[in-house]
Amino acid sequence: MADKNAESSERADLLAALEKQRHFLRFPLRDLTDEQANERTTASALTLGGIVKHVTAVEQAWANFIVEGPSAMSWGSGDTGDWESGFRMSEGETVKGLLDAYDDVARRTDDLVATLPDLDAAHPLPDAPWFEKGATWSARRVVLHIIGETAQHAGHADIIRESLDGAKSMG
Repeated sequence: MADKNAESSERADLLAALEKQRHFLRFPLRDLTDEQANERTTASALTLGGIVKHVTAVEQAWANFIVEGPSAMSWGSGDTGDWESGFRMSEGETVKGLLDAYDDVARRTDDLVATLPDLDAAHPLPDAPWFEKGATWSARRVVLHIIGETAQHAGHADIIRESLDGAKSMG
């Protein structure tokens, strides 16, 4: 029988680590206009709004994977335009709307992590060239992946913001 205190502590640690990285992803968007959030400031096509839009979709997909398995993951039709649009603010999208959507997904993920009966519950990964063939990930590993993805994009966001107006997340 699992130690309930250790399990509760593990979940709290996972959620605290995820929230820290979410903060560093959101922070570079502070005090920006929608136009600034959609501005390319580096050689990359990434924008601050596009990064938040992408991370929101990725976190939602992985949370769905925890519950539904590989059928929840969709890589689209193979049209690179669809993939690339997930990294750009579309007509009518706003910083507030993107951050509100991100907060909604974050709440769902947090509730899932807090209430999932077993963090060891696992599903096979979907077929994709970037996954090891036949690999299976537990809910715990998926949450760790979400933390890593969020941290990576928070670093991108910090660089883009500094290139935009000199503002930094740290230092």
